[in-house]
Amino acid sequence: MNSADSSLLKLSREAFRAASDSISDLTGTDAAGIIVRMGADGTPTAKIDIAAEDAIVEVLKADGRSMRIISEELGERILGNSPEFSVVIDPLDGTYNASVGIPFYNVSIAVASLNLSYVKFGYVSNLALCEEYYAEAGKGAYLNGKRVKTSMNSELRELCVCVYGYRQNVERTRKIYKNVRRVRLFGSVALELCYVASGRLDALVDVRRALRVTDVAAGQLILTEAGGLVTDGGGNSLKLPDNVTSRVEIVASNGRVHEKLLKLL
Repeated sequence: MNSADSSLLKLSREAFRAASDSISDLTGTDAAGIIVRMGADGTPTAKIDIAAEDAIVEVLKADGRSMRIISEELGERILGNSPEFSVVIDPLDGTYNASVGIPFYNVSIAVASLNLSYVKFGYVSNLALCEEYYAEAGKGAYLNGKRVKTSMNSELRELCVCVYGYRQNVERTRKIYKNVRRVRLFGSVALELCYVASGRLDALVDVRRALRVTDVAAGQLILTEAGGLVTDGGGNSLKLPDNVTSRVEIVASNGRVHEKLLKLL
């Protein structure tokens, strides 16, 4: 057994299983993508999102500890009278993929200080494939119980990179497309950050200014613990917003190509 906090890992796994059970009949169906309301983050909420979120919140309630929940659909909720920590949830990252049956969608859970200035634990687990990533601050990153490290690539022409810059800020990303070897987009930033952590990708660049704290809180810790680097689009330390309405942009890499990518931006 690795050194991750066993109580937080156990809680995350229970939440993951509850979410998985709640969406099993919806995945890949027309009903999954039915829009039921606007989420607290200002984007449409699909039926499958609500099912996953409700299931996870019930698990957190049953845990009994007082906590602050920040989640994509409900926004913020306080459990108990004196919360000591925050839990940042994306109950289903990759809603479109789940709706149409593309096997790349996940539950993302981060445990942090109340104001999110410090993230202690991150958990990202694929709901379609057996890929469970987690990390505790200072104790490394793991995929299915085995420690992972970022890639060793340092040359732009060898990189496989996720680049989100379509529609908005297309000009900023044009040089990256021209200089790297491969570009892949899978449709779930949380999992893509984990793919950088495990060396499957070399970097992820998202300059749409569309990312919420729920998208990145867990994944950025996992990547950092795997030896990678995460900054904003200007190369500054990434500051996590304390709500689901603020947006951020990120550059995340194996650390060896970070400055080169920033210069291309």
